[in-house]
Amino acid sequence: MKTIYLDNNATTKTDEEVVKAMMPYLLENYGNPSSIYKIGRENRKAVEDAREKVAKVLNCEPSEIYFTAGGSESDNTAIKGIAHSYKYKGNHIITSCIEHPAVLETCKQLEKEGFEVSYIGVDENGIVKLDELEKAIKETTILITVMFANNEIGTIEPIKEIGEIAKKHNVYFHTDAVQAVGSVKIDVKELNIDSLSLSAHKFYGPKGIGALYVRKGVRFDKFINGGHQERNKRAGTENVPGIVGLGKAIELAYENLEEHNKKIKELRDYYVAQIEEKIPYIKVNGDRVKRLPGNSNISFRFIEGEGLLLNLDLKGICASSGSACTSGSLDPSHVLLAIGLPHEIAHGSLRISIGKDNTKEEIDYVIESLVEIVGRLREMSPLWEEFMEGENK
Repeated sequence: MKTIYLDNNATTKTDEEVVKAMMPYLLENYGNPSSIYKIGRENRKAVEDAREKVAKVLNCEPSEIYFTAGGSESDNTAIKGIAHSYKYKGNHIITSCIEHPAVLETCKQLEKEGFEVSYIGVDENGIVKLDELEKAIKETTILITVMFANNEIGTIEPIKEIGEIAKKHNVYFHTDAVQAVGSVKIDVKELNIDSLSLSAHKFYGPKGIGALYVRKGVRFDKFINGGHQERNKRAGTENVPGIVGLGKAIELAYENLEEHNKKIKELRDYYVAQIEEKIPYIKVNGDRVKRLPGNSNISFRFIEGEGLLLNLDLKGICASSGSACTSGSLDPSHVLLAIGLPHEIAHGSLRISIGKDNTKEEIDYVIESLVEIVGRLREMSPLWEEFMEGENK
């Protein structure tokens, strides 16, 4: 049975060109970039070349890019690093209630250390309430951290406006752009972003490698002690193959951005339209326009997301649920609750995220499968039976 992969917001398949670029640094060019002999110097050049590629995409200086092990480390480094460096100025941080756990859990940890955190609400589409955010700023506010695009519902936040608010009030602005890099054009100068997190495996690069942008002049504490790598901010021998892979992946992503986005968005819109036409009692979550091109999050009433996932898996379809039940929790997604969905509807949510290699034939198969699965699961649901009885009265 062929696997149809529709979970590209979770991770992507590493592009063959990326793997090809990495291979020499796994086999022949294995030197330590900190060494002065030839294969060390060659690897140092490879690292710096990749740094330049990331900087070019973000419109910043290569010296403002630091390589990390991924998005979670980048978020931790930026938020904790800036908070600790500027705690002499204040102890207040502002974030949104729909952030990735890498941000929310970091903020909770800082609260235990004595920092104050304000969690800003969002509207029914998942867009941060700008008036609430600006009102939350006070004399002790040192950092705003709001994601660029939501990993569950795909909504793209008003980053430029948030950057302007932060700049006006002399507050540093960090954004978790893990979902956005590779899908959205980002200019950190134009958007007034002081710090940004990204991860290679979200745009067809390898896992275990990410990057952090920090604007020159913004101080942040080192996260890993030891050697003097990454300008004395992150100790440890550089992951040269991963860094090379990240550089190649981000280069390819932006060379083909418009072409890939056009194809992906057309498939996503087709999928949503077909589901709305063929399956009743559903809700499309997230902003219809301001969203990632490949993301779709739909709640199917009267069924559990876990049941959807298991039945899709039996048909070779990989997707994810809006419910956290598959991770061992009975609570629905904090994002779906934040946009106002009741628990029973949030539990029946399905996220698919289309990638550059998906086809219309695959999407047609998924639509056909969902019609069958949703119908079957609803027939087994006492909630559906009770609802239909009420409709037929």
